[in-house]
Amino acid sequence: MLSELINLNLFAFLLVFTRIGTALTIMPGFGSQQVTLMARLVFALAISLVMTPALMEFLPTEPVSVSALTLLLLSEMLIGFFLGLIPRVFMGALQTAGTMIAMLASLTSLFAMDPIAEQQSSLIAGYMSLIGLTLIFVTDTHHLMLMAVVDSYSLFTPAGGPMIGDMTEYLAHRVADSFRIGLQLCSPLILSGLAYYLAIGIMGRLMPALPIFFFAMPIQITLQIYLMAITLTSVMLVFMRYFTDGIQALVGVQGLMLGQGF
Repeated sequence: MLSELINLNLFAFLLVFTRIGTALTIMPGFGSQQVTLMARLVFALAISLVMTPALMEFLPTEPVSVSALTLLLLSEMLIGFFLGLIPRVFMGALQTAGTMIAMLASLTSLFAMDPIAEQQSSLIAGYMSLIGLTLIFVTDTHHLMLMAVVDSYSLFTPAGGPMIGDMTEYLAHRVADSFRIGLQLCSPLILSGLAYYLAIGIMGRLMPALPIFFFAMPIQITLQIYLMAITLTSVMLVFMRYFTDGIQALVGVQGLMLGQGF
């Protein structure tokens, strides 16, 4: 191993670093703005340095022209972006669920900076995303994300270039699945919210003088927060199963066959 590192091919290292570094820049947690730029760079360089000798068999020979080298690096960047974007799409399920819960609890006007999505979002969405990311690292599920990037060389060989059509179709299906899972995660609160709105509507018709806004709003907020508290454990278990299954499907050559499992 030491002799391989001493005789490290700089072109091979650059090629591996382009894909792994791009993926880590997009991945949730690894690419967070809360992590310093120097820490992210050192981490990507360390992983690329360790993995380059093991991936030498998948790497092509050094191109003779600058244009061919540029196209090869752009292809690796695109593949790395795709591999890093998939876990972020999976994390979007919690964003969808949190946004729906905030809407049902009438808390959509209460926005704060979400450190996971790196944008302004509701407090509940940010809270659920933070819990989900914490569980990913506590349960070592982030190792699966790194394994998926390394195993991608079995399918996305640098000489073969990116499969744009398959990547686009796969990503479209994963976005649809993420939205569906997000709605399923908050389905108990959707049902309770619809039942509550129906009851308040009937009460408003029966008692026209009742101040619906002042009467219903505190109950609505308390009810949704209480239901979220008692269902949060189950919601996170379902999310972790969904996230783990989605990442495991990317580990290994069989899981990386994008034409399967749609």
